[in-house]
Amino acid sequence: MKTTVSSAAAFCLVASTAIAEPAGYTPFGVDALHHGRGMIGAIWYPSMGDGRAFDFADSPVFHGVKVVEEATLQDGTHPVVLLSHGMGGNIRSLTWLATDLAEQGAIVVAVNHPNSTWGDFDMALGLQHWTRAQDLSLALDTLLSDPKFAGHIDDTRIMAAGFSYGGWTALSLGGLLADHAGYVDHCAQYGETSSHCNDLIGADVAISDIGAADWNASYADPRITHVTAIDPGLIWGLDPANVTDLVKNVRLIGLGQGDDRLLATDFDSSGLAGLLPDAQINNIVPAMHFTALPLCKPMAEAILIEEQDDPVCTDPEGTNREAVHANIVAYIMADLEL
Repeated sequence: MKTTVSSAAAFCLVASTAIAEPAGYTPFGVDALHHGRGMIGAIWYPSMGDGRAFDFADSPVFHGVKVVEEATLQDGTHPVVLLSHGMGGNIRSLTWLATDLAEQGAIVVAVNHPNSTWGDFDMALGLQHWTRAQDLSLALDTLLSDPKFAGHIDDTRIMAAGFSYGGWTALSLGGLLADHAGYVDHCAQYGETSSHCNDLIGADVAISDIGAADWNASYADPRITHVTAIDPGLIWGLDPANVTDLVKNVRLIGLGQGDDRLLATDFDSSGLAGLLPDAQINNIVPAMHFTALPLCKPMAEAILIEEQDDPVCTDPEGTNREAVHANIVAYIMADLEL
């Protein structure tokens, strides 16, 4: 296990000084039979810069990014990143990451996970974590069947990546097994101290009501070669048997330290880091969990305080959110040899 702590305010990995063309963007819809309904998603890809340019994911709170629709895919083969948002997030939440990676040569695929997406949220159904892994396996099937992208995919570099609950989705796709009894014990021990357990209490949802067989089963996709998990959830109560089949190329990225680190996603305190001696592990400070969300506009903090949705944009003192993002992008690029 190689662990590094970086100060994003003073240290920023720079992968390339070249000016890249804006990322290509293609939305898609697919029937998700495991949900019994449709699912929407998007593909970002290295483009030739042509097509219709527009700002994507812009809002009064978050800055959007420039993408080009109906653009020409750059020649050659490209690594793939299956990208999973957090509980209550959506594909817009990590568009900064998707577009940055696409501009550097990766094809990135993301979906709005049914039942755990903003505007489509059900705590009990969303807690069926295995459906999220199935979502991304289906998204990969969709990509591979698209004539625009088929033949341009490097199947030796297919990464599952995600943030928060999506970090668990990525680890699950890579072969990590959940432990039902272990997570029940975690919530019994920490209760409201763990933000996730506290959310479950508030929603009157209990892990114990979910079948252990489904919770503990493998949802690995054998096509996955790499995993990057940013502040991943559901990582408590695991033991060596849970990591046996996890792919070898794993990176864990933690955000913040001390009081700024979220207990629910603290892979050091949970013991997950100790179970992965060969993983690349990075802790970025100063930062906090929501530093992985998009860049905030000047009035964002005031808007969110009024809506009682802070601290999404209230980073710890000294945090450079743009530099944190750049570090995350560079770590992934290094793993994908971009």
